[in-house]
Amino acid sequence: MKTIAEIAAARAFSQLVPRPLALIPTMGALHEGHLALIRQARAEVGSCATIAVSIFVNPLQFAPKEDFSHYPRTLEADAALCEQAGVNLLFHPSVEEMVTSDASISIKESQLSRSLCGASRPGHFEGVATVVAKLFNILTPDIALFGEKDWQQLAIVRRLVRDLNFSIKILAHSTVRESDGLAMSSRNSYLSPQERAVASRIYEALQATASLVQAKESTVSTLLQATRTALNSIPKATIDYVEIVDEESLQPLQKIGPDSKARVLVAVRLGKTRLIDNVKL
Repeated sequence: MKTIAEIAAARAFSQLVPRPLALIPTMGALHEGHLALIRQARAEVGSCATIAVSIFVNPLQFAPKEDFSHYPRTLEADAALCEQAGVNLLFHPSVEEMVTSDASISIKESQLSRSLCGASRPGHFEGVATVVAKLFNILTPDIALFGEKDWQQLAIVRRLVRDLNFSIKILAHSTVRESDGLAMSSRNSYLSPQERAVASRIYEALQATASLVQAKESTVSTLLQATRTALNSIPKATIDYVEIVDEESLQPLQKIGPDSKARVLVAVRLGKTRLIDNVKL
């Protein structure tokens, strides 16, 4: 595995490796969800092609009072996991390498980022889109893989590729979960033992909502109320948002019909930790 921290070296390396090149952008603190993406990438490109993982804790997607300085950074352990998983390139640039001090250009998405996490984290997706585009330009991947847990991010990256004509195929992997159903996340390490003990109830609430849809409940207001009630019953939980939206446009739905591509998305705080999850309906 080649480990590179400089943009010029990463660009040069990516131009010489066997294609296709599959990229998995991450912020590190890797877990089984990331490893699932690596396995999917290898299955997609084959044994003779190239898998690149980027690790960059992106300051542009953190608000001033968010957890940028405390976000887990475990580069040595992450590198070992990548090597064991058969990654060919680990790109881990510094902030100074990726973000120039007088940068004056960024990428702002104006529709999909208005609601959900975009409403509660202003500027977050501008930071995501800008750095993802930079990674695409540096490494010129043929394929890029993202997890479905961050569904809004996935939708925005797909729109980024479509609207800016990147020649990149975007693949998604279903949310990887702990044995009790909690969606895997680097931020799960922030949870206290008491919070971790009840965190799986977020997924249970989403599953209950999906069950209502399977039982032919189609009125979104009824489904949202049931989801909120279940989430509010979790000790120390505070709801940021609960929405049922079209999977592609992220527009709120009023009813779920036979042709609807609906998904319920939630953000919940347990103590100081903000957790997101979603389920297809």
